[in-house]
Amino acid sequence: MIIRNFMPGEEEALRGVFVSSVHDLAAKFYTPEQINAWAPIAYDRQEWASKLARLRPFVAVSEGQVVGYADLQGPGYIDHFFVSGRFAGRGVGNALMGHICGVAARRGISELSADVSLSAEPFFSKHGFVVVERQTVAVAGVELANARMCKALRHQMR
Repeated sequence: MIIRNFMPGEEEALRGVFVSSVHDLAAKFYTPEQINAWAPIAYDRQEWASKLARLRPFVAVSEGQVVGYADLQGPGYIDHFFVSGRFAGRGVGNALMGHICGVAARRGISELSADVSLSAEPFFSKHGFVVVERQTVAVAGVELANARMCKALRHQMR
């Protein structure tokens, strides 16, 4: 598996990962109405492409196939972190998190934060994140529970 920067033209592949992740992995924690509001099948392709261009995500590729993606924004905020439902439990998330932590260290970021779904909370906890606040967010007029999670990073001085 390799982790590399997003390349224009991969918008559809990343959309597939996003939809698979939400519909396949988060469905145990959210209602069908919540899942469909969060990751609707019909979407604005231009808006999606613009969002990805802003996020500049890292892309996980295995055997030539996009299997996950995640981003790291300037202040250490992870906006998107998604693994295809078909590749869950195969180390994709671990590889992406390791990459993010490495990039954060190179950038001198001292803390990571994310608004984490109920389904992703155990994964983020396993990687040293702690719940700072329980939240309810509205997506397309539908409320979803999630958690603001943070992780302090300790960088070795050289």
